[in-house]
Amino acid sequence: MNFLVRGAAPDDLDDLHALARQFSLLNLPQDKKAIAQKIESSIAAFNGELKKDEAQYLFVIEDIEQKMVAGSSQVVAKHGAPGEPSYSFEILKKERFSKDLGVGFIHQILRLKINEDGPTEIGGLVVDYGYRSRPEKIGKQVSLARFLYIGMYPDNFEENVYAQMAPPLTEEGRSEFWESLGRRFTGMPYQEADLLSQKNKEFIRSLFPEEDIYLCLLDAKARLVLGRVAQETQPALHLLESIGFSYMNEVDPFDGGPHLSAKAKNVSLIKNAKFLKIKNDQSCEYSEQGLIAICREKIFLAGQTACSVRGDEIYLPEKSMKTMELSPGETIYFTPTPSTKIKGRKSGK
Repeated sequence: MNFLVRGAAPDDLDDLHALARQFSLLNLPQDKKAIAQKIESSIAAFNGELKKDEAQYLFVIEDIEQKMVAGSSQVVAKHGAPGEPSYSFEILKKERFSKDLGVGFIHQILRLKINEDGPTEIGGLVVDYGYRSRPEKIGKQVSLARFLYIGMYPDNFEENVYAQMAPPLTEEGRSEFWESLGRRFTGMPYQEADLLSQKNKEFIRSLFPEEDIYLCLLDAKARLVLGRVAQETQPALHLLESIGFSYMNEVDPFDGGPHLSAKAKNVSLIKNAKFLKIKNDQSCEYSEQGLIAICREKIFLAGQTACSVRGDEIYLPEKSMKTMELSPGETIYFTPTPSTKIKGRKSGK
């Protein structure tokens, strides 16, 4: 075990800022003060000091040998609450038929959905450029480990978990979907509107049309990207689908990126997880691979390791025991590791 997943700590600020500067993401801004606030809020969430609709968790994956953060991921415990709803476009079908002409059409329409009792959201998956294509699959580890925390503390999260996937953008970072729809109703460019939505979404309810929007009226470029994911996001999409997520027939109102969803209890990582007691036998063969996690005094630690599972007991290599400071007799949370590969940039905003 060369990498450790854990909750973000104040000492990670410089590494997270350096990571943020490689990308242009709203949920990991290139602003030290904003990142420091996210770390502080995440610590409060792990400590159980925030209500569910306020709790946002920031996970990092640390290169133990280099002592640096190689990537991060996030969980919003509840996305959409009274007074702070979440917004999306449902994609529906509507039939129109003319008896006189004997002609009918089945149209796809967009209908604005306002949700004040939203699901848990996963997102913010980023991996340092220098760690991509590593055999340890850094992105996969930091993406999947957060599900272990959800599985360990289900009452802290909603029954449904969703992910907003990043769509294709132009080389200039423009959304063709937004240009064809959102900009016409708000007058704002994509980046400005997306940034504003992180703090205030009132303008969506006030300015977006309440009526159904026929897709045939949108530009061809906008229709082409609707519900699709960017090339660099394909591995993240396949990974989520492999553990039980599926397309919701909903898209982001800004860029048309697809929303995936799953019941937390049906996510394979959680469904197949169990608490096991650590046993010590350095002579045994470690023929299995899995993710393990433990939470001591509100400090969450997780990692991928070789192991041997026998009934309700687990045997771990000495290096894994040392990295996570584990002792025989302790109970850990274990789940088998899915085999799907991931190199992607992010699973959502």
